[in-house]
Amino acid sequence: MPFSDPPHTISQFDLQSGSIVADLGAGTGILSILIARAVGDKGKVYAIEVQKNLLDRLANHAKEERVHATIEALWGDIERTNGTHLKDAMVDAVVASNVLFQIADKEGFVAETKRILKPGGKVLLIDWTESFHGMGPHIDHVVTGPEARRLFERGGFNYVKKIDAGAHHYGFLFKK
Repeated sequence: MPFSDPPHTISQFDLQSGSIVADLGAGTGILSILIARAVGDKGKVYAIEVQKNLLDRLANHAKEERVHATIEALWGDIERTNGTHLKDAMVDAVVASNVLFQIADKEGFVAETKRILKPGGKVLLIDWTESFHGMGPHIDHVVTGPEARRLFERGGFNYVKKIDAGAHHYGFLFKK
């Protein structure tokens, strides 16, 4: 498996046409675009990003890829209750890729994820397995796979399975 294969990663999440998905910490929208293609014209992707300078890039990227009608780029704080600006039980699925290591309030993040998910909703969590001598996050910020799993299980999620997220990442599916 290469360093990262976003299409392969998203394909393992089994998103359904018409689904409503939140991409938490969407960055420039690489995964948001793949998610938008998976959920189709009847679906919706809320691409939540705290760095305001990335929102325009994300929106422009979505327009270039002709999925801008499906993606809504929103400024939001994924670490606090109501920080995403989404309603309770609004989304069918959440994708959080390479954000856990950056988050200060990890319990707040898990709680906000749970709040916006519909009952039975699912989460795809992807993060770095280690620092790799500076290629990934600083070693002090790495959240190991077992730590991430415990965090979500303590937050009320059920572990479903591990997915193939590439050579330097772990991927987990959880269910609310």
